[in-house]
Amino acid sequence: MARLVLVTGAAGNLGRAVADAFARKGDTVAVLGRSRESLARVYGDEDAQHVFVVADLLQPQALQAALRELEARSGGVEVLCNIAGGFAMGDPVHSTPAADWQKMQDLNVRTLLHAVQAVVPGMVARGRGKVVNIGANAALRGTGKMGAYIAAKSEVLRITESMAAELREHGINVNCVLPSIIDTPENRAAMPKADTARWVAPQQLAEVIAFLASGAASAIHGASIPVVGLS
Repeated sequence: MARLVLVTGAAGNLGRAVADAFARKGDTVAVLGRSRESLARVYGDEDAQHVFVVADLLQPQALQAALRELEARSGGVEVLCNIAGGFAMGDPVHSTPAADWQKMQDLNVRTLLHAVQAVVPGMVARGRGKVVNIGANAALRGTGKMGAYIAAKSEVLRITESMAAELREHGINVNCVLPSIIDTPENRAAMPKADTARWVAPQQLAEVIAFLASGAASAIHGASIPVVGLS
């Protein structure tokens, strides 16, 4: 039976791969982006398997309104994939500007929190659901000049564990993946001399996410799954 899957950050490389993975499995995918134009560039026109949701994840009231409209026309969201996020590095902790700390919090933590606050109550009411978050393998330990990013992604791990403990009795699975470097055009441009064969393809990561949202993973709660390719 087809489910309604909500993918945030759907206009990005990983978001597209995740949306495609669920569409191949026959699910209806609500792809969320900040503008209809950005979604149309990636997906073309809306079709039977791709529903556009336009919202800013940092504006919780507007997000909740957009998701109420989605559920009114497409039913309840059964799978939430929190793909939206961002990366930055370069300065040591003691000289990282406050704005950079806030940016990493906004992109990686607040977007997630606003999405779950809008979607999870409906899952609780229905007694079922799957939530998959995007952490980072780098969040498992501190690394120089990545403090703001690592701190934010470390929060994602702890939030995932807390949500899993709170929601498992409601029939909801909450887990996250911990990718290493994802093979995207942007990363290739930023690291032209890297051995990209050791990176993780977006499609590989998307398949792990789809597994965690499947019935086969119904006994998995609060897991942080490393997805690191050959590295």
